Amino acid sequence: MELTKVNINGLDIHYSVVGTGHEVVMLHGWGTNLQTFHAIQQHLSRHFKVYAFDFPGFGESDTPPEPWGVTEYTNLLASFIQSMGIDNPILIGHSFGGRVSIRYAAANPVRKMILTGSAGIKPKRSLNYYVKVYSFKTAKQLLKLPGLNRYSERILNRMRAKFGSSDYKNASGVMQQTLTKVVNEDLRHHLPHIKASTLLIWGENDTATPVADGKLMEQMIPDAGLVVLKNAGHFCYLEKGREFIVIVDHFLAKDKGGSHV
Repeated sequence: MELTKVNINGLDIHYSVVGTGHEVVMLHGWGTNLQTFHAIQQHLSRHFKVYAFDFPGFGESDTPPEPWGVTEYTNLLASFIQSMGIDNPILIGHSFGGRVSIRYAAANPVRKMILTGSAGIKPKRSLNYYVKVYSFKTAKQLLKLPGLNRYSERILNRMRAKFGSSDYKNASGVMQQTLTKVVNEDLRHHLPHIKASTLLIWGENDTATPVADGKLMEQMIPDAGLVVLKNAGHFCYLEKGREFIVIVDHFLAKDKGGSHV
């Protein structure tokens, strides 16, 4: 397996590539990196040329110079695909990587797409959630007032620590703002524009992106099918690795070519 970096628009992007055949690009979820796909990448490399890369802000890739949304990450993916000379890739996206896959596939030629625990459907929020969000926004405005602004950062940091998700707390600086932008984007209006045949694989116990999201994607993507894995959660491709690979192999059977290197 080749591990290296490529500079795209001034950012060093860490990636790995192995195998020959039709190109597969694997896109990891928020807070992880290309290593989470290692076993699947090795398996698929027997019949495909498989790429995996660290999104900017994760793994060994550079951090974005400013807060990014899904558009910027999708543009980065497009530039990566172009720089590698890839034509009509097969995309495999988990969680946040699914967001980027959806945006890319809605506007570009894709051979096939596999989404697992994909994000992209903005959830209906509870009243408690909105109380937290608007309390925070109100506090930000009040703390701009004379006499209070010198305490603003300390108070806001306490509120972030109290109200923020684990992903938000584990991010820092520009990536916290990036996460806020990303999770507030609802991508469902892109789903009907996806022309690629799409396989959806979900864990039945996924609480981060519930099976209901997968069912909605199955309805809205013109050529899509959903498989739900029992006793698995958000990382079903790791929890049920063998089942996951069998399902993927069947979906990609007619696309196989090349030999392991």
